[in-house]
Amino acid sequence: MDGNGRWAKKRHLPRAVGHQRGVEAVRTVVRAAREMGLEALTLYAFSTENWRRPEDEISALMGLLKRYIVADIDEFVANNVRLRIIGDHTALPADVVALLDDALARTAENDGTTLVIALNYGAQDEIARAATKAAAKGPITPAAIEAELDTAGLPPLDLLIRTSGEVRLSNFLLWQAAYAEMWFTEVLWPDFTPDHLREALAEFTKRERRYGGR
Repeated sequence: MDGNGRWAKKRHLPRAVGHQRGVEAVRTVVRAAREMGLEALTLYAFSTENWRRPEDEISALMGLLKRYIVADIDEFVANNVRLRIIGDHTALPADVVALLDDALARTAENDGTTLVIALNYGAQDEIARAATKAAAKGPITPAAIEAELDTAGLPPLDLLIRTSGEVRLSNFLLWQAAYAEMWFTEVLWPDFTPDHLREALAEFTKRERRYGGR
């Protein structure tokens, strides 16, 4: 979900306003994903590298995350959405951790769309942690590493979408993206709508997935 800051800059607004509009885009896209019947949707919300941002911006992002969870948790429960976190969310502020843990517990038995939020997440860190755990249990194989990834138990990654014109993965789901289809758009995240999601899915259905077999 890239482009919040650039969206705000284009409008001569504070970056925090861009992040606020980004949260509204999250709401509409998550609702649309559920209505479309998507099994899982993963959103890259805060990376391990994002700690390098200015302290006031990090504080604003944490505040938005708290408001989003508080405002939407009842909707998750009512609509059978299961929340899942990848990354080490326990490193976030204690009040954010408490809200997230409560939301995880309240939605744990839901079996509809799984909303996966990547928080304090970096794919290289994830792979290193998974390999360490796998090595402690026996031979290091792809299957052994995959069983220890943060995404263990989730469906395979089929489609990876990146907004704002950036054409790179930026340390997101590197292992899981091995055979994923990718879709890049110039649209900044605050302007991303369910129609853009439908466009990406329509393009995905036209692609022939060969998984290296031919």
